[in-house]
Amino acid sequence: MESASRSVPGAQAIARAAALLRLVTASGHEGASLQELARSADLTRSTAHRLLSALRAEGLVDRDADSTRWMPGPELFLMGSVAAARYDVTALARDIVRSLAVKTEESAFLSVRRADETVCLLREEGSFPIRSFVLSEGVRFPLGVASAGLAILSFLPDHDVDAYLERHPDLETIWGLPHGERPLRGRLAETKERGYAVNPGLIVEGSWGLGAAVFDRSGRPEWALSLTGVGFRFGPDRIAGLGRTLLAHAHQLSARIANARR
Repeated sequence: MESASRSVPGAQAIARAAALLRLVTASGHEGASLQELARSADLTRSTAHRLLSALRAEGLVDRDADSTRWMPGPELFLMGSVAAARYDVTALARDIVRSLAVKTEESAFLSVRRADETVCLLREEGSFPIRSFVLSEGVRFPLGVASAGLAILSFLPDHDVDAYLERHPDLETIWGLPHGERPLRGRLAETKERGYAVNPGLIVEGSWGLGAAVFDRSGRPEWALSLTGVGFRFGPDRIAGLGRTLLAHAHQLSARIANARR
């Protein structure tokens, strides 16, 4: 990847701008400050500002006049509307995600695989008053970190898993010891055997998650349904029932996607 970016004129600038664009969209309605974006993208403030200004001139990002925070721009909406016809499954999934939240009383989500990450597309609140706010629309996690990405990674071919881990040797450094290769491979094996992923508060202490892969027509895991909630709601007596409900909804969505795209 690095050698390719060197050989194509302007590729590095495009990659940096794309990284900033992802960070801005992940910040949601509140936006992000220049300092936050520069730090997250590992850029100087002047470089980040120059790239953001160029993106703003094209309508891809905007800056709030009062807070000076950077937010998604109107051109993204237009582009997204066109791309949605090909890539977006939220219309097919919305009632299933809502049903999952109603039946479990936990917050339910739909996430999509995007390269080596998952991106949350839908969030539906459950009725239980204490909630986890680790995940919301636009939030990204590397595969294998949140329960959605763990479920997707578990059902990829072994050679894809090996290649992913080779590309990301820093997961343990960034996300902690449980995300080292050995423990992560253990969770992948458990997920594949169980059918759904369990994240026992590894991102935020006390916030648990369950995830189940959703497959395309060719049998590849391209999406995931997940549940999050406070740890005491995910005890051993309840977690099996939640898992069965989650899997049933994931199977329903997989079938709906396959039938819709014939």
